Amino acid sequence: MLQGVYTALVTPFNMDGSVDYEAFKALVERQIDLGIDGLVPIGTTGESPTLSDDEKDRLIRITADLAGGELPVIAGSGSNSTAHAIEATIRAKDNGADHTLQVSPYYNKPSEEGLYRHFTEIAEKGGLPMVIYNVPGRTSVNIPVDLLLRLARHPQIVAVKEACGSITQIIDLMSRVPEDFSVLSGDDALTLPMIALGGHGIISVASNMFVSEMSRLVHEALDGNYAVAREVHNHLHPFFVNEFIETNPVPIKTYMADAGLLKEVFRLPLAPLREHNKEILLNTYR
Repeated sequence: MLQGVYTALVTPFNMDGSVDYEAFKALVERQIDLGIDGLVPIGTTGESPTLSDDEKDRLIRITADLAGGELPVIAGSGSNSTAHAIEATIRAKDNGADHTLQVSPYYNKPSEEGLYRHFTEIAEKGGLPMVIYNVPGRTSVNIPVDLLLRLARHPQIVAVKEACGSITQIIDLMSRVPEDFSVLSGDDALTLPMIALGGHGIISVASNMFVSEMSRLVHEALDGNYAVAREVHNHLHPFFVNEFIETNPVPIKTYMADAGLLKEVFRLPLAPLREHNKEILLNTYR
């Protein structure tokens, strides 16, 4: 099962907007050195909508090469075109990914049956175990619990990154989910309560910066040490709030740039933080 902290990796850019592959390698090496449980390149946090297929292939390959088979690599290869998602998943496998992260189709707003056929078609033809990503705030499509449980019966669909934003839906899911199906939080702030309900970890934005702290929060909670986990959660909570002061991944990349880990560069249509929000973000722990 997938369990622990998996970092939704940012994609660093050079000043001319090209991918800074050397900075990316350094970020992945930092994650590994600090004990991360797994790596997730080419998700929303990696600015996947603005990356070319060649850039995605190279970033996945770098991640897999550095992981060296020791850590799971869950590559974002989703699309609102089922055929394109299958092609991207096959390429991700060829470049060394261990799992595929599949976001629900955005913009075309499929029915529940359309969602079921989309995910099962990719599971059967893509060649990788699948983590479904439910994030209706991005896609305008929620994956209801009954549909997710139906999908969980497929042998290639092994986990969900749940970011539905509804604690009621999460409670319902955790009360009925199969024991061999991993439920990972897609929201840093809900990591602790989801683990308390039976969840298995987090695909995290905050761990791009706070690797050790997120690892401690999750593993103390998984071990049942909730007093310690709560203390870490309370320390990180101000950042959990401020990392979404504007659209992800702009705040996390801004914070990392201030720490010297990358350049403060984004691809349009993402733009730098407004100055007053930047001041709030950078003052989180000052």
